[in-house]
Amino acid sequence: MTGFVTVFRREIARFMKVIVQTVITPFVSSFLYLLIFGVSLGGQMPSHQGVSYLAFLIPGLMMMGLINNSFQNSSSSIVSSKFSGDLEDLRVAPVTDHEIIWAMSLGAVVRGSIVSVITYLVGSFFMLYQKGEWLMVAHPLTTVFFLIVAGLIFGMIGISIAFWAKTFDQLSAFSAFILLPLTYLGGVFLSIENLHPFWQAVSKLNPLLYLINGLRYGILGVSDVNVWTAAVISLLGFVFFYVTARFSLKKGSFQRW
Repeated sequence: MTGFVTVFRREIARFMKVIVQTVITPFVSSFLYLLIFGVSLGGQMPSHQGVSYLAFLIPGLMMMGLINNSFQNSSSSIVSSKFSGDLEDLRVAPVTDHEIIWAMSLGAVVRGSIVSVITYLVGSFFMLYQKGEWLMVAHPLTTVFFLIVAGLIFGMIGISIAFWAKTFDQLSAFSAFILLPLTYLGGVFLSIENLHPFWQAVSKLNPLLYLINGLRYGILGVSDVNVWTAAVISLLGFVFFYVTARFSLKKGSFQRW
């Protein structure tokens, strides 16, 4: 337990040292996304299940920020430790693989959740300004569930990729060519109901669709997919990537770059 607490506290302290990257940058990004898409273009977009486009956009941006920052937190922690040589110390320290995975993943959840809450607050101020009402959370427990599970999943994905990566370019390639496209095609900006039936079927193969719509249901009470289906797929993803992260710790490289 001491090993878990130590690694977890290190993860929190590490990202809090770069508070501009953790808080200010997501605030600016959320502000620009909501200003351009939600306010400027939102009036030209149809409502979705009785929800304005601005409100529809907020949960998608919350999940996008959570996913990106959770992945970046755990992956950058391992990669920077490889670069400095600190990661080799972790292998011989009195801390188990399970403690490492949980500590790094929960650290990723904390950072991702901070970004997600900032996005929610910025979006709610836009709602208050444009619609005259604060965006209330329809299902708080569902919201918390999808925030935690999504943060854990992408924290574990970050661990898995970072242990196998041999260069910074490999880590960046995963983020740019796999994570980013799946995020944008997961229903952040557009409901899949507006797509051709063929592309709707293709979109349902994207696991991020279920995380995004699960959170959207938690915030707004509307979703393009069944929320129970989204919860089951999310839990299966959690189990799969926990096993993947454990395998990466066993077989991946701890050596200094």
